[in-house]
Amino acid sequence: MKPSPPLDPLGRTIDYLRISVTDQCNERCLYCRPAGYRGWSARPEHLTAAEILGVAQAAIRIGFRHFRLTGGEPLLRPDLLEIASGLSALPGLETLSLSTNGTRLASTAGALRQAGVQSVNLSLDAIQPDRYRQITGGSWAEFWEGFQAVLRAGFKTVKLNCVLLRGINEEELRPLAHFAAEHQIPIRFIELMPLSLLQQARTDLFLSAAEAKEIISGGQNLPALPDHRPGHGPARYFRDPSSGAVIGFIGALTTPDFCDSCNKMRLTADGKIRPCLGQHGEIDLREALRNQTQDAEELLRQALANKPRDHDFTRGYEPARPMTALGG
Repeated sequence: MKPSPPLDPLGRTIDYLRISVTDQCNERCLYCRPAGYRGWSARPEHLTAAEILGVAQAAIRIGFRHFRLTGGEPLLRPDLLEIASGLSALPGLETLSLSTNGTRLASTAGALRQAGVQSVNLSLDAIQPDRYRQITGGSWAEFWEGFQAVLRAGFKTVKLNCVLLRGINEEELRPLAHFAAEHQIPIRFIELMPLSLLQQARTDLFLSAAEAKEIISGGQNLPALPDHRPGHGPARYFRDPSSGAVIGFIGALTTPDFCDSCNKMRLTADGKIRPCLGQHGEIDLREALRNQTQDAEELLRQALANKPRDHDFTRGYEPARPMTALGG
């Protein structure tokens, strides 16, 4: 018999764990991984595959149902398929998803599907190759090859994620919506959160979800899709009449009740349990496990008890380390 999903102190169901497997990435997105960031140089800082699976088993024992593999870029981790296979085989797990920039999927999409990954989220902040490179430092051609491979692989769900960047990708928003419609997959537009160590990325570049909606709709009404839930995240979905696209908006900074439906915690690649992305509190699971001072189930329950009401993004939050170190 499955345990009931755990509740945090506010009565919210917390059954979704985002598992970062590396802080490394082959791109340099300005909102995620600042120039010069090299991450942890020592491999032992990362949880091993066995340690990740052990934490996942503990999470399922207390009622977690949904896991997402993230990074950095998770496909840089050599044993990712081993991790995915191990997670997908765990009794009680309902969904296993992956977030990626897509540039390494051309040769791995089929293997990931066979390993049990059910859905994939792909980062796509621009369609124009030059602008794509400006934002990510990466190659549009590599993304396109990976995107085609993921569509062929037969995942249950594929979604696109675009971070809103004032002065950089406003002109890309409507083409991105049409791109999503053309391929019959949803796209989510995400407000820039103050998770870069660059001050500019927290001020000049901020574009609200409401402004993005105006740009995409041309000032027209976007019909809401309140019952549309293609995943387990916080996006609120609409239909774009001009393209037919299903569009989600994640307005972490401008949606007053954004945290009311929070259902997740994060496991960082270096073994910290983070109850809230927008608060600094973490529990060092790795050291406790390696020193055998506490077990994972006890630490997960402790993290649940420490889950705050909401984030600090609108209250002067200052990141101690960038998004790539926390898990996307």
